[in-house]
Amino acid sequence: MEMNPDEAVLNNILGTRNVLEVCEAHGVERLVCVSTDKVVNPTSVMGCCKRVAEFLVQSRAWKTPSMVVRFGNVLGSRGSVVPTIYEQIRNGGPVTITHPGMTRFFMTIPEAAKLVIQAGALGQGGEIFVLDMGEPVKILDLARDMIQLAGLDPENDVPVQIVGIRPGEKLTEELADGTEELQSTNHPKILRVKGNGDLPVGLDAQLGELFQAALDMNDSRIRALLSRIVSTYRPIELPKNGTGPHVEAIRGKRQPHVPAWAGNGARTAAH
Repeated sequence: MEMNPDEAVLNNILGTRNVLEVCEAHGVERLVCVSTDKVVNPTSVMGCCKRVAEFLVQSRAWKTPSMVVRFGNVLGSRGSVVPTIYEQIRNGGPVTITHPGMTRFFMTIPEAAKLVIQAGALGQGGEIFVLDMGEPVKILDLARDMIQLAGLDPENDVPVQIVGIRPGEKLTEELADGTEELQSTNHPKILRVKGNGDLPVGLDAQLGELFQAALDMNDSRIRALLSRIVSTYRPIELPKNGTGPHVEAIRGKRQPHVPAWAGNGARTAAH
């Protein structure tokens, strides 16, 4: 998403609005929007787009009661760190870690599934819920533990390589920002996020500009508009003379993708 902010906007923001409108039109009983801890003081396009999706859920009293759940990292899910590290260990290493001080919150797949179901039961509309995931885990410690559990020595058998933080990535994640408060609910492991209630002024008009910038594949305009909508968005700039796989990947040319709803092989602003 950091390389293709246009697609991130169309999928996570326009897609969320479409689903909300369709649920309302067809009398769907409840809707749960799956968000992420990356929405808190976001530094990535993904986190920022998910924050705007949260704004959409809270922007009005939808006929379909709609609520949000913020997830941490789901252990064992596709693309998560544990299967990645396991595969690297199986191949003899190296195990690649972006930064020795990086930490993340973790939850299991059953916990994630239960959170969605419980949020749907607890919510009346407009709430944001998070799972009490305990203390964050240091990724380097997780990697070393997994190497040892495989019967190997992290110092000699499988090397650990520090490869550098990826574009948009933070060292630590948070569950709430300085304007939000975590409150208990009737469920011992689920917390409710109480915010200050402020939503961006003129959200619909700003989203119209944002969608047009996405259709135009105007990355700088997209990031500028996201920064205006989400005041806590602080994009991490790539080093001008930086090197390495993460930097080269995001600087490489991307192939324009025409979404399925675009007619005649070209993008259109008509939705």
